Order: sequence, then C-alpha cells, then structure tokens
Amino acid sequence: MTTSNTLYTRLGGYDAISAVVNELISRLMSDKQLGRFWENRGEDGINREKQLLIDYLCANAGGPMLYTGRDNKTSHRGMGITESDWTLFISHLKETLTHFQLPENETEDVLSFIESTRTDIID
Repeated sequence: MTTSNTLYTRLGGYDAISAVVNELISRLMSDKQLGRFWENRGEDGINREKQLLIDYLCANAGGPMLYTGRDNKTSHRGMGITESDWTLFISHLKETLTHFQLPENETEDVLSFIESTRTDIID
C-alpha cells in the first residue's frame, strides 16, 4: 500500500500525528470544562488512550497503522459529552493545528474527518 498522497503523509506521518495528539490531549486535560473526562485516570490509562487515538487517526488518514480499539459510539457511550463539550474540543483542536502550523488544506481535511465522528461521540 502506498501512502504518498494520503492525509497521513500530508500531515507528516506518525511522528507529526503523535505530536498533535499529545499537545491536544494536554490542552483538553487542562481545560476546566473538559478536564473532567480525565479525572481519576491513571497515567497508564491516559497513555493507552493516547496511543489508541494515534493509531485511530493514523489508520483513518491512510497510514500503515492497525487500529484495534473500539468504535467511537461504543468508546464514548455514557460519557455525557455535550454539544458544548464538542464545541470546546473543536476550538482546542483548531488551536493545536494552528500551533503546529498545519496548512489550510490539511486543516480542513482533519476538521472534516473529525466532524464526521460527531454523531457517534455526543450523547
């Protein structure tokens, strides 16, 4: 499988996606409203969650990763994620992508993909 024109490659591959995930999760955990989702979580659980997110994003962006986690609907069920949480999450995602100076086309592609997951994530 060639990854030369995939979003995975245009984003910079595994290392770039991993850096974005680590920055984004740090922002989300520090947010007064969204931080509740990581309260009382151990470091190992958070690291596992980050790795699953990295694998998920890499695989869905056309990279050579195998995602072995659950689907979005199952993994977010019962978390109480609201429209307000989603809006705040998207603002942190946009700030993170800006921080890494992601080009406009790739930013739009990332945001479009993330938006496609919305109905499975919001309770």
